[in-house]
Amino acid sequence: MERANMMRPLVLDVDQSVGPLPNELRLSLTEWQEGIRFGSSLARYRRFSDHVAAQLPAQYGTAWMGSGDFHHLSWLLIERCIAQGGYSAAKPLRIVVLDNHPDNMRFPWGVHCGSWVRRVALHPAVSHVHVAGITSSDIGAGHAWENYLAPLRQGKLSYWSCGVDTGWSRWVQAQSAFRNFDSVSALAKALGRLLATEHQPTYLSIDKDVFAADVVTTNWDQGQMREQEGMAIIAALQGQLVGSDITGDISSWRYAAWWKRLMSAGDGQDTSVDTQTLAHAQVGQHALNQRLLQALASSQIA
Repeated sequence: MERANMMRPLVLDVDQSVGPLPNELRLSLTEWQEGIRFGSSLARYRRFSDHVAAQLPAQYGTAWMGSGDFHHLSWLLIERCIAQGGYSAAKPLRIVVLDNHPDNMRFPWGVHCGSWVRRVALHPAVSHVHVAGITSSDIGAGHAWENYLAPLRQGKLSYWSCGVDTGWSRWVQAQSAFRNFDSVSALAKALGRLLATEHQPTYLSIDKDVFAADVVTTNWDQGQMREQEGMAIIAALQGQLVGSDITGDISSWRYAAWWKRLMSAGDGQDTSVDTQTLAHAQVGQHALNQRLLQALASSQIA
């Protein structure tokens, strides 16, 4: 029974975008969508976290969180993984994030889907965070000032990118945190080799916007990773995976809060998806979710 619960997928159902998964545990959280989607104050985030924690079982498998607008929910799931697993500075947890964006951007009003990585990277029980698959200009010179520098300079965070000029990293003495590749294929192979060689307990977070647009359709600008490259990275974590989550499903929503409309538009995001496009995209999303579920179950520590 314990093994079955460890494999049971968890759906934090805030936006109703995730299709049914076998033997799932689904928490209905739609009343939180406006308050949590894209970002929130820390006080609201803590209330949401407490609400979720009160409903979670001791064991569960991969967590689905809906649109990439909810990627900051990884923070609460990783903190729970740390507490449940007894991880510490002496027994640390490694974090691997597959994402087209660094999610380490400045956000002064709490936490949002693009800022949560800093909080995880600076946790004393986390050995390192690898954010891999970045093709976004978020780490280019034009957005350099928006990136939190502390985790990069302290050797707690690495960006794995392709096609972005990150020469600015030398100006801020953070160049060792940047790994640039000529192709995402080369990036995926290098990351796979590192993960397969340096065995340690690992939490994997996947935002499906890391994949090319012809692999799956999301609410955000997308990267160049092929499905088989993502699957190879998962396979490299065989016997090391202690927790995982997935965002990047697609949903339609119009923010009531003006600042969320303004900031999401500034990020090039479009959450107004017509019914036909949404239905078609969700079919592809559901099929990919099924394949990811199987791959992650194979790599999880028994």
